Amino acid sequence: MKIKSVFFCQECGAQSPKWIGKCPSCGSWNTYLEENVQVSSNKSATIVQNKERSKPKLLSGINLNEQIRIDTGNNEFNRVLGGGLVPGTIILLGGEPGIGKSTLALQIALRARNLKTLYISGEESEQQIKLRALRIDENSQNCLILNEHLLENVIFHAKEIMPDLLVIDSIQTMQIEKLDSSPGSVSQIRECTSELLKFAKTYSVPTLLIGHITKDGSLAGPKLLEHMVDTVLQFEGDRNHIYRIVRAIKNRFGSTSELGIFEMQQDGLREVSNPSELLLSHNDLDMSGVAISASVEGIRPFLIEVQALVSSAVYGTPQRSSTGFDLRRLNMLLAVLEKRAGFRLAQKDVFLNIAGGIKVDDPAIDLAVICAILSSDQDLSIDKTKCFAGEIGLSGEIRPVTRIEQRISEAEKLGFKEIFISKHNKIQSLQSKFKIKISLAAKVDEVFRAMFG
Repeated sequence: MKIKSVFFCQECGAQSPKWIGKCPSCGSWNTYLEENVQVSSNKSATIVQNKERSKPKLLSGINLNEQIRIDTGNNEFNRVLGGGLVPGTIILLGGEPGIGKSTLALQIALRARNLKTLYISGEESEQQIKLRALRIDENSQNCLILNEHLLENVIFHAKEIMPDLLVIDSIQTMQIEKLDSSPGSVSQIRECTSELLKFAKTYSVPTLLIGHITKDGSLAGPKLLEHMVDTVLQFEGDRNHIYRIVRAIKNRFGSTSELGIFEMQQDGLREVSNPSELLLSHNDLDMSGVAISASVEGIRPFLIEVQALVSSAVYGTPQRSSTGFDLRRLNMLLAVLEKRAGFRLAQKDVFLNIAGGIKVDDPAIDLAVICAILSSDQDLSIDKTKCFAGEIGLSGEIRPVTRIEQRISEAEKLGFKEIFISKHNKIQSLQSKFKIKISLAAKVDEVFRAMFG
């Protein structure tokens, strides 16, 4: 084994034989640190050994009985994964500090009743984990706890126990003894993940890794880390709100459009099976600037409350602010109202908020956003029995959206009397299936006239 010195970018993982000020890959400044890397001089023997072990198989001869999904005991987490854990899969869960990553991982380890789980913590002592488990109010007989940061010891105990689920909290605290670099460095994260990947694939043990994120919201460590794992989950939420969302960024065994919704409580994270009732406020007052959108995330429909406030600009430049909604798309919708519908909003402040502290990417929310803005601008309230689902184009037209039948069904289930959708949606056969009134519109001004006269 030879040891050589290499410089790694701590942001993206790019390497260089010498120190450079600006990373050519990600453009970050002063992120290159020197690390020692061991280079194996006996590569040919390793290649021959691997050739003897592995044998190619016909696709028709591969047995799928071993790849049955494993139930984690958490329906929301199963939904995001695509139905449960796949044996041998390796999952990376990232999120901001204090958002609840360790709580979610411990709940999964404790509530997987029929699984023998091994929870490895490099950040908390065994007593601290016990206190967390008591707060969650779980008393599992199949969950083993180990406080360890040396990966060699982790692999040794994992091979001895052979758990059905392995949890590592966190990958940034793990360290391989043969490397001189400190825990959390690019080389340590890469090598530790590589060793855990070999263990997971060899023994078909699903592994959940908890990862830190950088200040710009991306996962800490090299970008290679996201390519090595099978699934990357993002744990989102605002500390000032009780709702948490698990969103799949990458998933080799399922859809990336699914999300799981949790509610942070004193005794841990509670699954939210019907988010529509929680994301809608139950205020009886008729207030302007509030509209309800029938949204869909993955295959799950739910209704979201959109709040807008439009006021005269006090200063010279009008303010544009949005929470949970893309600010650039908000500016585009305001330009459409200005140019196509004739509403003078250029000299007014516009503030937009998605209730519940969640972020929405569904384009069908556009119509509700525009209606909330116009409601606040005219100071006229929208009937609470009406909701909206439509995408707005640059010419002011209302474009059709996908899964319209699910949106209408969810709105009817929650007691809404009327839903506004695009005229171009194919709903000839749907009108007779639902009791809710389905109003069709082709342009923004048609909805405005129907709502406010």
